Amino acid sequence: MKVIPVIDLLGGVVVHAKKGERASYQPIQSQLTQSSQALDIVAALLEVYPFEQLYIADLDAIQKLNAPNASNYSVIASIKQRYPTLDLWVDAGIKSADDLSIWNMSGVNIVIGSENFESLKDFLSVRELLQDNFILSLDYFSRGYQGPSELIVNTEYWPKNVIVMSLENVGANQGVNTQLLNTIKQLATLNNIYAAGGVRNLEDLQSLQTIGVQGALIATALHQQQITKLELDKLNRKSPTQTLGFF
Repeated sequence: MKVIPVIDLLGGVVVHAKKGERASYQPIQSQLTQSSQALDIVAALLEVYPFEQLYIADLDAIQKLNAPNASNYSVIASIKQRYPTLDLWVDAGIKSADDLSIWNMSGVNIVIGSENFESLKDFLSVRELLQDNFILSLDYFSRGYQGPSELIVNTEYWPKNVIVMSLENVGANQGVNTQLLNTIKQLATLNNIYAAGGVRNLEDLQSLQTIGVQGALIATALHQQQITKLELDKLNRKSPTQTLGFF
């Protein structure tokens, strides 16, 4: 079971994502640090565990706030510079070749969110540029799946690594959407599935491991110290052939 810590960036600071209600996100209040600055948050997370990966949601880029090309690129670049061996998974709201231009040479792994595409054709035009060198995020809000309908049923369009992003569960401390994950797992026999949203504790991680999910993206449970280093060590001992990463 790979555990990946998550940070959500808005206006250059880390915010607390909750239920996908982006208009109400506020600077994060963490038990790990009093700061909401990205480098401080990353340092605090690495004190919890030697994570290998970090997922970053660039909310300015995803929402196209302030300007069409607005992003937290400089903040993300500073993380990459400070932690060059840290494997960054970045969702920057990519929806076209133009959006890719500033990220191509950034040294990060691009996450492509289904919510950014109105048609399969648009998604495939970006996929062709990236080949299979990206992570797909299948995005579910309270109103359901957001993205081209063909993408959710035809796994031939999926890369190796796929995130099931249940935004209604994010930051809500109410558990994971196991029904949705089981449905996706039945389709994705050749893909690595990562659960995002709702992980509260070690028991939730063990439950995901039982249904065959390869990893989980986590933020709130780490910041509220509901998952500790000792518990991550315990989880890792049960999976000696796998490694843990960040969320």
